[in-house]
Amino acid sequence: MPISVAQSLEKLFSLDNKIILLTGAAGGIGSVLAEGFAAAGAEMALCDLDLVTLNTIAGKIKENAGKASCYRLDLTEIGSAKKCVDSVIADYGRVDVLVNCAGINVREGFLDVEESTYDRIMNINLKGLYFISQEVVKHMIQKKSGNIINIASHNSVGMLGGCSVYGATKSAVTALTRSMAIEWAKHGIRANALAPGHILTNLTTVTWKHPERSKYLRERIAMERPGNPEELLGIAIMLASDSSSYITGTMMHVDGGCLAGGAPWLYDTKY
Repeated sequence: MPISVAQSLEKLFSLDNKIILLTGAAGGIGSVLAEGFAAAGAEMALCDLDLVTLNTIAGKIKENAGKASCYRLDLTEIGSAKKCVDSVIADYGRVDVLVNCAGINVREGFLDVEESTYDRIMNINLKGLYFISQEVVKHMIQKKSGNIINIASHNSVGMLGGCSVYGATKSAVTALTRSMAIEWAKHGIRANALAPGHILTNLTTVTWKHPERSKYLRERIAMERPGNPEELLGIAIMLASDSSSYITGTMMHVDGGCLAGGAPWLYDTKY
């Protein structure tokens, strides 16, 4: 009997029986990824400091016949990362996919950033990612299998004013992704980065409502609009699934054509 389109797609992209540990699961992008991965069959270990929001997200997943558990995670404390991973391993026995989505930003000029702000952004976006990855990968190595998706940013390659520390962390995340890929390939572990462009979330609404900043952004995005978190799901599911089995050490952009060069200048055309 011929295989249906649905069966072919399920075979390629299903996340059935995969245990996914997602940091930053309470955030605007993280929550969408959490529900999307669960809908594709994954069992979600939702990790964040905001347990109230995490429980709400887990409730939505379960209402749709998905599976999810919640874990407290404070990436500014290395001990919290170890405790979180130990709890996930105790409950599930393994982690198949680690998605490092947690991140913060404070928009300040280079000369305005104080040490406390610098340290907090670095500790969450870079140091925290580094050490929770260490904890998870120790278990992946034992299983000789694993998959890491680091959420990078358009700021990994293109900068905005007032994002110096954030951009530095996200540029570093792409470098770490390559290090993970080459060091751990021998253990059957892959690592890739997903770079969202200018995505509309609760945190970025103020930017998109700003008359000057929103105009600036639209002029630099070929599609002339912000992205929605749901528009990250397709590529994220592909990277989390076995369909990306020969992809490692790369960064994929979902940016509406921002990196390509934005909207073109006027030119002669019949159309």
